[in-house]
Amino acid sequence: MNPSRPRGEEVPEPGAAGADETDAESVLQALRQAGDDPSQSEATRELLRQAGDALAATLHAAETARLRYRTLFDAVPDPVSIIAEDGTVLDLNKAGMDAYRRRREEIVGQNISVLNPDLPRDHMIPVWEALNRGDTYVIEVTNMRGDGSRFPVEVHSANIHFDERKSLVAVARDISGRREAEMRYRELMETIDKGIVVQNRDQKIVYCNGAALRMFGIGENQRADEELALERWRIVDEDGNELTPEELPSHRALASGHVIESVLLGLYHRRNKHLIWLTMTSVPQFAPGESVPTQVISLFSDVTELKRDSALFDRAQSLAHIGGWEWDISRDRMYLTEESLRILGAARPLETLDAMLSCLREADRRRLRMAVQQVAAGSGGFDLELQGCRADGHVFWIRVIGEAEPADPGSLRITGTMQDISLDKQAEEMLRIQARTDPLTGLMNRDAVLTELGALLEDPEQARAAVLYIDLDRFKMINDVLGHNAGDELLVQASDRIRGAVGTDGMIARFGGDEFLVICDAGDDRDRPEALANAVLHAFADSFRFGKDEFAITASIGIARAPIDGQRPQQLIQNADIAMYDSKHRARNGWQMFTPELARRQQDRMQIETQLRRAVDNEEFRLVYQPQVDLRHGRVVAAEALIRWQNHQLGELRPDLFISHAETTGDIVRIGSWVLREACRQVAEWRDQGLGIVRVAVNVSYRQFVGEDLAEKVRSLLIEFDLPGSALELEFTERVLIEDAPATLRTFADLRAMGVVLTIDDFGEGYSALNYLRRLPIHGLKLSQLFTEGVPNNRSDVAVCQAVSAIARSLGLGLVAEGVESEAQRQFLLQLGVPVGQGFLFAPGLSPDEFARRLDTPLERASIA
Repeated sequence: MNPSRPRGEEVPEPGAAGADETDAESVLQALRQAGDDPSQSEATRELLRQAGDALAATLHAAETARLRYRTLFDAVPDPVSIIAEDGTVLDLNKAGMDAYRRRREEIVGQNISVLNPDLPRDHMIPVWEALNRGDTYVIEVTNMRGDGSRFPVEVHSANIHFDERKSLVAVARDISGRREAEMRYRELMETIDKGIVVQNRDQKIVYCNGAALRMFGIGENQRADEELALERWRIVDEDGNELTPEELPSHRALASGHVIESVLLGLYHRRNKHLIWLTMTSVPQFAPGESVPTQVISLFSDVTELKRDSALFDRAQSLAHIGGWEWDISRDRMYLTEESLRILGAARPLETLDAMLSCLREADRRRLRMAVQQVAAGSGGFDLELQGCRADGHVFWIRVIGEAEPADPGSLRITGTMQDISLDKQAEEMLRIQARTDPLTGLMNRDAVLTELGALLEDPEQARAAVLYIDLDRFKMINDVLGHNAGDELLVQASDRIRGAVGTDGMIARFGGDEFLVICDAGDDRDRPEALANAVLHAFADSFRFGKDEFAITASIGIARAPIDGQRPQQLIQNADIAMYDSKHRARNGWQMFTPELARRQQDRMQIETQLRRAVDNEEFRLVYQPQVDLRHGRVVAAEALIRWQNHQLGELRPDLFISHAETTGDIVRIGSWVLREACRQVAEWRDQGLGIVRVAVNVSYRQFVGEDLAEKVRSLLIEFDLPGSALELEFTERVLIEDAPATLRTFADLRAMGVVLTIDDFGEGYSALNYLRRLPIHGLKLSQLFTEGVPNNRSDVAVCQAVSAIARSLGLGLVAEGVESEAQRQFLLQLGVPVGQGFLFAPGLSPDEFARRLDTPLERASIA
């Protein structure tokens, strides 16, 4: 296409060289043959030759024009297409083939929809309407490449006659980069922390970014133009003078066409009575070809806090206790402000560097002198925290900042500030102490004692430290019965008693929960750890009081020595813990030295716990049944199911050995479920053997009681084995008495409604909450073997048995005595009115078959001792 041609002028079609050029070549060849024909006259041949030359010249000119058109057409860097009036693509340049990633023949001859399949059917109508008016048509569309990918283009269209056809030329400019730039610009506008407001020539708001909306408190459902209407705001300058609309930076920028920079404005919201301060810059913007701004962009920052701080600056300086100082190096002259002199506690002016340094401790004198010397040598400034002592003896901390300042030629001055940071240092020390202190007891905490013990063990001269690991006995019972507040009070009282017992002979720490550590030097006095342990036990001899309640709380103590029992803090503490654990499980209220044998037992406990987890799955448990006997006639009235454990590695283990482990690990819940099911199965088997319904008592762990829906489990087992509720007796510890919760009462009521017999086991051993006892729907109590073993000779045990028997009678509850082993015990219990007992006087735990044989025969008293 010849760019010099006027719009609408015909241009040769670059693709028309086919038929027309072939015909012209044929004519030219015929003319030349005729011009060489000797039969023609010389004049005719000359005319023919001239005609041939003229035709050749014309063909050459046409080819030259075609090549020029193609060269210019393909030289355009943007895609250019010639499109017929019906939308057919007549030609496409090289840039178009590259942009659309298609060959020319895939596009030429096709409808324009091949480049943009999203165009509506009548898309050419508005194009030709604009072109027929003599306008250029511009539109943004999305074109498609050969691989189906899309890209945005801006298309400029104009009239053209092509091959004697009314056509248009369309130039498509790829605007992907512009779109990405616009997107990044919008993202920047929204993420920048400066407020941005765009106003048109009439100062109507056309855009607010997110930061501006936040600064002005404009919500999602509010319109910015309404909320920022001038009548809603009173706008003042930095001196508080109200500004007119014409004085605002945006108006001035539009009026002058110049940038109005960094204007401080106060905007007071008339309705909310809220004032914000902004620093604003307004920039006018011009449209292409315009001489006056078409819009203005205002950028601003919220400086409300800075403005407030500036107003308070003078007062803040006087309150901050910051003084100034200057040292003239050439004359060794020191100048200190009055505040600096006050900070240093100087009674007179300090006129030299040495005079100022004399207020500091020796080490800090050297630090400050070296710092100013380095500044004098050109090494930059310094920022130091220094300690000193005032004339009145008070210690102080100061922060000194200094830097070189150019002065007269040949002179150098160092200037800076001095701030009293004594209170900050005291606060830091307080925080350091708090970080090492248990907030409840005021003792060292776990981290602090580990650090101190580590330091002791690293020092060869103090490496023979000893650790006392102290654990309070029955602390959990106080927490459960009286609540956590009483538990905290107990810990405070206990820590005070340990402090009094240890004195200055050791470091004391609360290690966690109800556990305490005492660290002492066992080098000079080998007996000191044992003496301290005895002193602590003696301190716990008196009962603890909580209001009207009184509790005997004792302590179990384990002792480990370095280096024989451990050379690292954790190892030494762990071994002391092992010793404490042994003391607690043997007798409580005592102490135990660590031995390798205790470590071996600890390993055994771990092995027991490991095997215990698999015992149910490996079918290692079995039940034996101890008869419950009518004390007067010797008739079996019921049985208690007792668990036994035969492990393939550990052999037969006593219940008192593994039950406590199961309680600790939580395995007791799964074991308890197995016991309950096996007992029901056995009762059903005896019934099927014609022995009737034998009531079997099963112990229910507290963990089992709170950890599952016990009533629902019992109901399903009774249904599964077709048993009445009276076939089952559930024995609970006294701990359930304190669970005065609706769920507890509901569970007991549901069980009783099924006919299940409910009993409190080992009554009297724990905290006997009689108030709760009368509220629970239970049937009976079991008198602990702990008390029956002392009757009839031990007066205390006799008194307890009499009391429990009286409680049972007054509440209408049944009573069963455990641990009956002698005829004298049986006679005493009969006289006391206890109807039923169990124990070795009658029988130990029996296998199911052996128990079945005893059912029809009254047990001979003392037949099994």
